[in-house]
Amino acid sequence: MKNLYKLTASEIREKILNKEVKVEELVKETFERIESVEKKVGSFVHLRKEKALEEARVLDEKIAKGEKVGALAGVPVAIKDNMVSKGDITTACSKILGNYEGIYDATAVKKLKDADAIIIGITNMDEFAMGSTTKTSVHHLTKNPWDSERVPGGSSGGAAASIGAQEVYISLGSDTGGSIRQPASFCGVVGLKPTYGRVSRYGLIAFASSLDQIGPMAKSVEDIALTMNVISGADDYDATVVDCEVPDYTEFLNKDIKGMRIGVPKEYFIDGINPEVRKVMDESLEKFRELGAEIVEISLPHTKYAVPTYYVIAPAEASSNLARFDGVRYGYRSENIQNINDLYVNSRSEGFGDEVKRRIMIGTYVLSAGFYDAYFKKAQKVRAKIKEDFDRAFESVDVIFTPVSPSTAFRLDDKKTPIELYLEDIFTISANLAGIPGISIPAGKAQGLPVGIQLLGKPFGEGDLIKAGSAFEKVRGEWELPELD
Repeated sequence: MKNLYKLTASEIREKILNKEVKVEELVKETFERIESVEKKVGSFVHLRKEKALEEARVLDEKIAKGEKVGALAGVPVAIKDNMVSKGDITTACSKILGNYEGIYDATAVKKLKDADAIIIGITNMDEFAMGSTTKTSVHHLTKNPWDSERVPGGSSGGAAASIGAQEVYISLGSDTGGSIRQPASFCGVVGLKPTYGRVSRYGLIAFASSLDQIGPMAKSVEDIALTMNVISGADDYDATVVDCEVPDYTEFLNKDIKGMRIGVPKEYFIDGINPEVRKVMDESLEKFRELGAEIVEISLPHTKYAVPTYYVIAPAEASSNLARFDGVRYGYRSENIQNINDLYVNSRSEGFGDEVKRRIMIGTYVLSAGFYDAYFKKAQKVRAKIKEDFDRAFESVDVIFTPVSPSTAFRLDDKKTPIELYLEDIFTISANLAGIPGISIPAGKAQGLPVGIQLLGKPFGEGDLIKAGSAFEKVRGEWELPELD
């Protein structure tokens, strides 16, 4: 059976459980697909071919014997290069980590393995998840599956491209300020950033600890629901995970959303939005009206402060988290060393890329004695105001509708300044500051490139996003990903 790559995770899972497809055959076809398209996209930095095939053979034996298998049995998946996987190279796409090999599994990775998913490989990303393009990776460029001259987005660009190019069925990314949702929109796939505290961060190489969150990317909302059932829940290794009941997210699929109140914040529909992107937004809102949802204009007045607030808090946390990479314990060590000071300074100067060094310097500055109150403390106060805006809005609406990005995927050779790139996150970072869930769903095209809508929910309201997103997919119609053959 060929062209299995065109199916969704849910469909391929059914075929495996019904014994229509052997897992080993599926994994072999998956690697054939990767070999045929990977030169065009560059989604992966490491592949687990021998390990994956061996895991597939073991799983086939379990299925043949009628033994119980996991919720993602045999489904080929990928993980981002900042999630530790035992025995696999994990570099956060940085020179400073060298060829670091994981000595344990991140909790989200372990849960995938326990669910009998087959991890195919490790995807490319912006170095330490800092960027919107995946161009800051030390390894290579990742290209957008829809247009090889455009970025896939970032920092989870490899994860999004691996789904957009139909190389795997599910890919885990991480989202600190939009790093799942923006590349999902650019690559025409579904991406969910869960509530902060819904999915364990244990084993995730930290960028900004109060903002980072692991989440799934896939072809459909149903696949997102399936994956969330697997990776969500309390973890003894991560005290920030909230120990509350995890619903069966698949129960929110294919539900009527008549009467659902959808808030549209006026601050998100600004002059700088590409007119064709705006047209997709308007058409999508009309589809929600057809489904019986009530569209309500709301205000999130502190939105304009989100970008500067984020770019104080995130670099501050990054400068602290990245202090551990010193050339002493593991990873890259400079050869140009005369004394202990040279060891630290030269190893970090040579090991980190420009964007990472830029953010470390910003973060160290705003945390320094003379500026802590003026910048970091003030940013935390504004962050609280941003969260209050959402709390107030959710008193009158069930979900909030916004664009994901003001534009479609931009060209790889665009000479955007760091500030221009930071402003690309304008519609996504508020969700991270407030700790609420957000999902990007393909809605249409502008200039032949995919455009996603963003739905934001109440804390631990992923079910509402899945319910609204699933209903939207039905009226949107078929969504075709590029063939690349």
